Amino acid sequence: MYTHIAGTGSAVPKRILTNDDLAKMVDTSDEWIVSHTGIRERHIVAPDENASSLGTEAARKALEDAGVAPEELGLIIVTSTTPDYAIYPSTACLIQGALGAKNAAAFDMMAACPGFVYGMTMAKGFMKIDPRPVLIVSTEIMSRTVNWTDRNTCCLFGDGAGAVVLRNEERPGGLGFHLIKADGAGAMAITREGGVRTEETCRQPPGDLKMDGRAVFNFAVRSFTEIISTTLAHYRYTEKDIAWIIPHQANVRIIEAAVKRIKIPPEKFYVNIDRMANTSSASIPIALDEMARQGMLRRGDRLILAAFGAGLVYGGITVEWTK
Repeated sequence: MYTHIAGTGSAVPKRILTNDDLAKMVDTSDEWIVSHTGIRERHIVAPDENASSLGTEAARKALEDAGVAPEELGLIIVTSTTPDYAIYPSTACLIQGALGAKNAAAFDMMAACPGFVYGMTMAKGFMKIDPRPVLIVSTEIMSRTVNWTDRNTCCLFGDGAGAVVLRNEERPGGLGFHLIKADGAGAMAITREGGVRTEETCRQPPGDLKMDGRAVFNFAVRSFTEIISTTLAHYRYTEKDIAWIIPHQANVRIIEAAVKRIKIPPEKFYVNIDRMANTSSASIPIALDEMARQGMLRRGDRLILAAFGAGLVYGGITVEWTK
């Protein structure tokens, strides 16, 4: 059996925050943000929106696209660094309840920005044991984690959710080679304080996201390059064998640096960071849904999904598009 992407869906808030809007809040400008990141605007949640509400909307679209009823699901995996509740209940259980997916197991997985790739890998293994369809939802509310007075970080992030339904079929194609790895020695390069590490921190609310920009940039370029080169070597492919690379939308400068190292034409990289900013684990499934609904993906196209993020963790997976 082969595991295929049967449906995609996404959801983003209606409110859009432009760089000019940000310039009224913090010492920055549209020119500075675009030149350093490639971002022009981002979607920001309304007060009554959250990870589970956006995730449920994206999930319903993916299920409809796949022609799969919620009752048919065997598992729901939700990836998020911004869950509705700090510990429990899981956002996956909230989404399962909202969908009425009464036969599905459900759990959250926190693998930061590569969460979607990690989730795809976990689901592929699970479906060798239980062949029922699996729903993966990546949903992030990054705007509620940043310090809006820190111009180096607040301009980078946006909110949104993406989802896919996976289904086993006998025809070849679908999910292929994967590479998931971690570099825990660099764990403190991206942090958000809180949690129960100490008696003191367990009584305090989570802090703002903090990041060592240079360390993260170097890690991202290095890991991104490793994912692409290892995947090509595994299949003995050249760039001509790949239709699209869908990278985590963190910073256009990271993508440009990787392009120079692996010598793949930039037009093969799908980029929507100018409109979405960095939506953490939701960035790849949002991009995938955009491409699918715009008719950019053709049956037989080979895709490489590649991501990197806090932890430090990184991962990639290949997909042969068969919808």
